[in-house]
Formats: sequence, C-alpha cells, structure tokens
Amino acid sequence: MEQLHPRLRAYFSSIPVGKVGVGEGVFERFGTRYRWLTPLLAPLRSRGVIVPGWHRNVPFRVENRTVSGTARARRTLRFPSGPWAMVDAVRATRRGRVVDQLGSPKTIAASFDVDIVDGELRLTSRAVGVKLGRARLRLPQWAAPRVRLTERYDDTTEKQRVHLTIDVPGLGRVYEYEGSFTYRIEEET
Repeated sequence: MEQLHPRLRAYFSSIPVGKVGVGEGVFERFGTRYRWLTPLLAPLRSRGVIVPGWHRNVPFRVENRTVSGTARARRTLRFPSGPWAMVDAVRATRRGRVVDQLGSPKTIAASFDVDIVDGELRLTSRAVGVKLGRARLRLPQWAAPRVRLTERYDDTTEKQRVHLTIDVPGLGRVYEYEGSFTYRIEEET
C-alpha cells in the first residue's frame, strides 16, 4: 500500500463503518467490438458481470464498501438504454494476491498477481473460474482469459484512471474498458 500513489491508497483502503467511497466519472470506451460475442455474453449482463456491445463515453458511479474485510463495489453505468450495474467483491489472500468475484450471484472469479510500478497498481490474472449452478470450474491456462487491470492517479487532471483488458488465447482482445473518475469518502445515507 505504501508504494501506491496517496490517492490510490485512499481508494484501496478499508472504508470505515457508516461511510461509503463514491467515484464518479466516464468510461471513454467500454465493451467488446465483436458482435458475435453478444449471445455468449448476454447471460452475464443480467448477473452484473459484463455488458455486450461497444460503448463510448458512458457515465458511471462506483460505490465502495468494506464488509467483513472484503471490498464490495457496485459500478452503475448510465447507458442510453438505461442503467446497468456491475458488482464485485475483492479480497487479499495470504499469498499477496487479490481475488475478485464478479456477479450477483457470484459467477466469475479471478485470482490476480499484484504489482506496483511508479505508484500505479497493476493486476494480472493468474487463474479464472466460472460458477455454473453448484459446480465451480477453473478454466485451464490454455483457454483462460488473461485479465489485466491498471489503476493510476493523474496529478494533472486530478482524476483516477482505470484501464482493463481481457485477452483470450487464439482470439486476442475480446473486452476492455478505460475511463477516469474522481473519488471521495462520504457518510452512508
């Protein structure tokens, strides 16, 4: 944590009881350029994991809370067709990795290696799994998507920047988002 930019430290620190972390900004781009993925991704939309289609300049709001040592986030994106929310729960492991569980109910889980470079947080997926009913399936390395996330603070614009990419072996880049936002801690209402 001490290697992170001070503004990122505030973002990734535990949120005190009775408070909520609020970020507001715009995703300059969000989604996939491949229309043929729409039927495959559609079930994940209703679970709050991913949105099919290619979108630009999407306003969003993120609300972060800490519950029993787990960071819980709800990102509400305001599409012209109406709002959609992505939900996840993130926790650190004893091995210095991060596990992110996405969806409601939890549908996708990814384990990430953590790296900090020049105050930026960089996460690279190590393993990805899917929950189908009661079954949990860890995707084999040769088929698992590679997820990379970079979070940084831009002192010039005074905004936090986020960039995520998902690459699948044999297909290349299948999903991404990039945006900026301001962040504050406020009283829970």
